Amino acid sequence: MANTREINMTEGKLFPKLVVFAIPLIFSGILQLLYNAADLIVCGRFGSIHATAAISSTNPLINLIINLFLGLSVGANVLMSRCYGAEDREKGQRVVYTSMIYALFFGIAIGLFGFFASKPLLILMKVPEELLELSSAYLKIYFTGLPFSMLYNFGASLLRATGDTKRPFLFLAVSGIFNVGLNLLFVIVFQMDVPGVAVATVIAQGISALLILVCLFRSKGFFRFSLKEIRFYRREAVEIAAIGLPAGIQGVIFSLSNVLIQSSVNSLGTDVMDGNGASSSLEGFIYTAMNSVAQASVAFVSANYGARKKNNIKKVIFSSLLLVLFMNILVGGAILLLRVPLIGLYVHTEEAFEAATARLLVIALTYFLCGFMDTLAYGLRGIGYSVTPTVISLVGACGFRIFWIFVFFPLPLFHSIVGLAISYPISWILTSAVHLIFLVKNFKKINFGKKDEA
Repeated sequence: MANTREINMTEGKLFPKLVVFAIPLIFSGILQLLYNAADLIVCGRFGSIHATAAISSTNPLINLIINLFLGLSVGANVLMSRCYGAEDREKGQRVVYTSMIYALFFGIAIGLFGFFASKPLLILMKVPEELLELSSAYLKIYFTGLPFSMLYNFGASLLRATGDTKRPFLFLAVSGIFNVGLNLLFVIVFQMDVPGVAVATVIAQGISALLILVCLFRSKGFFRFSLKEIRFYRREAVEIAAIGLPAGIQGVIFSLSNVLIQSSVNSLGTDVMDGNGASSSLEGFIYTAMNSVAQASVAFVSANYGARKKNNIKKVIFSSLLLVLFMNILVGGAILLLRVPLIGLYVHTEEAFEAATARLLVIALTYFLCGFMDTLAYGLRGIGYSVTPTVISLVGACGFRIFWIFVFFPLPLFHSIVGLAISYPISWILTSAVHLIFLVKNFKKINFGKKDEA
């Protein structure tokens, strides 16, 4: 009997199902962002001077190290969605066990690497001396909790692949409440400053991982999970890696360009770093709303690819692009209207406030272009092209930003926070255009013959 929490992603009216699927994803992403926002706000209000900058300066490095292996969770999601669309339970079961072994192994491995490499990597990023110890302490504690984060993300991706987005959101909501409460306790009561919010984040991640594991053990839907039957399946491991590693490499290179941008921001002073961190945190809410739609689209595209329904794939991609634009207008518009009180939650100096406002205006008004880029890339992965969107993104987005940093940023006209920010929308336009051309060209080649029922 099918699990009532699962969504049929291949039949009926797909647009309302896509919306229902995406909404919990959006709220889940927002809650994950609130982890970091709560860290920044609590430390900014009750912690030491420039605690906001100390935390925000670690974000590009965190993303750089873990994105490669979180890309594997994208591979697990796509492969499980195909199994779900094709109603192949046996293969789906093998995907579940292989994915969770991946999660635990890489969570431990990356956590150890990050713990010992934190300070040297921050030095390479040119983090100012007055922030180095705080940033290093935050990173080391954060990486001790990485196995929890990986287990949650892989487990959630498997549930979402079968249409269950509600339970991962509920689990994240519970852990998020603990995170905020512990932030206040550790920083205000125990005066632990930046390390306190890192400890709170790790505990919250542990709670979300525990809840997702209990859910998997009790699952009675498309797949089940049992420690007695768990084993590593080489074929499924290769397939997950073939889909997920290119996505992970793309994330790594994107993060590398962001590390270079963060290094450039660091050269503009701690006040600009504070402002950049505040704006980045607020922009994250716009991005996660749009990226959640892109993640929903890849599950639907993959399921319909597995079910051999070509016309449904076209409908899903077009609907997703419209939803991305709507999310940018809705969330981005709200943040811009409320930018004065929102930025004021993070920073306290006039220079930091001005830097945050300048960057936010550039990014928030053009962020839908990034959403288009992600949606088109996910569409390509859903129909079986994993390497191509990675190459396009590396050249069109990351390569261009790195070029901008070395060629244009040193010039007086562009040597500012705005000069860095405008490199983003230009790179999104270039990359989206190439993704669209390649998607249209290769979509025509898909031929399922008589089984294309849509």
